[in-house]
Amino acid sequence: MKRTVAAIFVLLTGFLIFYLALPVINYRFTGFAVILIFLILLLNLLTAKAYTSNNKLKFKFGSLQKILFRIIPILLIYVMVVPFVTSAPIFYNQSYRELIGEVKTGNEMANHIAPIAINKVRVVDEELASLLGEKIIGSDPALGSKSELGEFFIQKVGDDLFWVAPLLHSGFFKWLNNTEGTDGYVMVSATNERDVRLVQHLDGKDIKIKYQPEAFFGSRVDRHAYFNGYASTGLTNFTFEVDDEGKPFWVATKYEKKVGFSGNDADGVVVIDAQTGDLKEYSIADAPAWIDRIQPISFVIDQLSDWGEYVHGYWNWSNEDKLMITEDLTLVYGKDGRPYWYTGVSSVGKDESAVGFVLVDTRTKETTFYKQSGATEYAAQKSAEGKVQEKRYHASLPVPYTINGIPTYVMTLKDGGGLVKMYAMVAIGDYTIVGVGNTMSEALMAYKNVYNMSGNRINPDAVDTRTNLSTTVTRIQSDIKNGNSFYYFTVNGSPKIFIGSSQLSNELPVTKEGDSISISFDNDVEDVINVSTFDNLKLGIKK
Repeated sequence: MKRTVAAIFVLLTGFLIFYLALPVINYRFTGFAVILIFLILLLNLLTAKAYTSNNKLKFKFGSLQKILFRIIPILLIYVMVVPFVTSAPIFYNQSYRELIGEVKTGNEMANHIAPIAINKVRVVDEELASLLGEKIIGSDPALGSKSELGEFFIQKVGDDLFWVAPLLHSGFFKWLNNTEGTDGYVMVSATNERDVRLVQHLDGKDIKIKYQPEAFFGSRVDRHAYFNGYASTGLTNFTFEVDDEGKPFWVATKYEKKVGFSGNDADGVVVIDAQTGDLKEYSIADAPAWIDRIQPISFVIDQLSDWGEYVHGYWNWSNEDKLMITEDLTLVYGKDGRPYWYTGVSSVGKDESAVGFVLVDTRTKETTFYKQSGATEYAAQKSAEGKVQEKRYHASLPVPYTINGIPTYVMTLKDGGGLVKMYAMVAIGDYTIVGVGNTMSEALMAYKNVYNMSGNRINPDAVDTRTNLSTTVTRIQSDIKNGNSFYYFTVNGSPKIFIGSSQLSNELPVTKEGDSISISFDNDVEDVINVSTFDNLKLGIKK
């Protein structure tokens, strides 16, 4: 009777542990074996016969218990020895280095990074999105009292870029009183901080986010997947994404161990409907186009780190040719519209200068390494902050763009309260080339002005693609921005407005309507174009 009760107790304990911990039941995952060791010890302890000998408490074990005890060393070897023998980097460093796959070498990073468009630049980072999201939730006391904002994930919805976060239960009793789910999700435009949406309806029906990471019992999304066919499959990185119609899902990365018991590597996704719990599995190649993340950031960081660390094997005490990523990875969108993980790469021991930059496709893991020196994200932030050091603003994480063929970091400058006050642009190739402004247009104007005065310091071999124009001034007016004088003018035969600073040419302040001029400028889609050179032909001063 005692053994039966003990066995039932151990079975219930085991079920509870598995229910709470969700260990992957797969021979390459050792978590379940650790639980088995604990359960065997517990069963033997509960079923052993206790007696006293020489005033000492002792236990007598039966034949079955002795057999179970013999299993424990085998499980310990499986948990501790086998993973070391089959997975230790000292033996398998090249396998770890090759996990990232083929690393292609790119020629010009500008051909990969998206060109800048003022109305499409990311001016809202995750911190600001959280502030704006909390504000819209707080405006509805009834909603704010029972829900809280989840983690924001940046993603493309249609052709626009948004930070999206689900509403989550704020506690057990809130969940208990609202088990059908929370009331929707929040979308914050990454390009317009005034575009903040609380999405609670879709196609005339209420949105209810039933399955959540912090929900309870079967409503917890990872537990729901575990007990619906994925107990033996590695799942990680449950991210909240919406499709192009606004329907909410949880996207979990399905992964394998590629080097013994280590070397996590994505091989597909499981998409869970956040409302109904329906599950669908896709390979990487067949995943729906609206899914932005398949390769978890943690996997990519580990694989890039191993790629740079084991360049000459494990025993490389001198750090010869070793590389390391400079900062955390940033999700960016390339010229092709696809999402990429972006980071700088520097030599081990160097923290401000990068020897190259890496773009990793967040879906396919296709990796491209651009061997060109430049500023790390941290150095660019400090350079931008130094431009307005008296204001004590702090820079957001830089996002790379291409401005007239020049790879450029774009970031916001925020006050202590996290609100955007200014904008900054820093040349990736030379972080001393900085432009700041109260608006993105002003920052672009200042940046181009500094760049034009720098000559071809960033890329002296660059092919000149500027347009040269000899024409007549039809209107001119001056303005002062950030202590610098700028001159706006129009010319005969062009609908565009041109702009240049007195630092660019000392002829601009004395130019008037009707003067013949010669200018050059980059081929630009903006309505206001910065000139690269300015020559007033009437004054006869040659540049």
